[in-house]
Amino acid sequence: MRPVVLERLPWWLTLILLAGGAALGSLPWRFSGWPWMAGMLLAFSLADWLSLALLPRLERSFGPVKPSLLALAALRAVLALAAGLLLPSAWLVLAVQLALLLASLYATWIEPFRLRVTTQTFFSSKLDPSGPPIRLLHLGDLHVERLTRREAAVQQHVEALAPDIILFSGDFVNLSYRDDPLATQHIREIVSQWHAPYGIYCVSGTPLVESAEHVARFVSGTDLRWLRDEVVPVEIGGQRLTLAGLDGALWREDALPRLEAVAGRLPDDGTCRILLYHTPHVTPEAAQAGFDLFLCGHTHGGQLRLPLYGALLTASELGKRYEMGRYQVGAMTLYITRGLGMEGGSAPRARFLCPPEMTLWTLRGVPD
Repeated sequence: MRPVVLERLPWWLTLILLAGGAALGSLPWRFSGWPWMAGMLLAFSLADWLSLALLPRLERSFGPVKPSLLALAALRAVLALAAGLLLPSAWLVLAVQLALLLASLYATWIEPFRLRVTTQTFFSSKLDPSGPPIRLLHLGDLHVERLTRREAAVQQHVEALAPDIILFSGDFVNLSYRDDPLATQHIREIVSQWHAPYGIYCVSGTPLVESAEHVARFVSGTDLRWLRDEVVPVEIGGQRLTLAGLDGALWREDALPRLEAVAGRLPDDGTCRILLYHTPHVTPEAAQAGFDLFLCGHTHGGQLRLPLYGALLTASELGKRYEMGRYQVGAMTLYITRGLGMEGGSAPRARFLCPPEMTLWTLRGVPD
């Protein structure tokens, strides 16, 4: 059943499905304690329902309730069934179900608003070590639905950090709200408050999320300069950079010819070369093209991560090869931001072991 159909289910049918999941999960106890076990599982699912339904009402996040609710109910049933078959302890089932409820509450109510400022230092022989360091702020994956506490925190940090230059790697809007006039208004309110003395540069994100027409509406009349397969020189306090920005593309095969064309326009003047693009899909080719620093996003770090394993999904053609954070790819440094917002559609508005971030870079010359 498609997620959009799930959200249209009437409340009574949703309740029947939750009860069915509870009955399935309690099958190992069908000869003793079945009503108690089924009732407990249903009570946890009802708690999930209340939690998810309150998110939009209290303006925390604005995703559909029932797809996430039914996914949680299915997970609860599977865990209870597995525990009952492998180690039939009612107390173990209770502990597991309570842990899942607490994890869900944390992932939807707390972690999405625990915005982190990650600090990184980048040394380059192409920068003058006697010159002033460059403070570069990288933002990505804003995914605005409505103004919430998270967006307010973003604004406070941008103002307090006072960077020399700001780079935004795409996805201004959430997929579910891309044609929503109020979301567009809120995006413009946010980005119009970004200020940096040496400029604010952006690229578009995933075409399915935001078309060129959307991005034009978001940035028109603001300080943001939208780079569309462009190469621009930037001078900051006497330090010279070359910044290249690629329009977002859905597939690697669409982006690679444009990356090659942009790389062919890079000046051979010894300046530090920075690539701004939405996804890490073109990482090997960007390194071969001679970029020194590649800043991107798109993966959100997976949003939902497990200890040791990392991201469950990355939405990247390169899979888990580059999922978040800093990598050294030949002579090029790659950084994939976890982003600020969350996926749209019927994806859960949740983060687990993957808090939102903005990255403040200090660019310095290599000391003698």
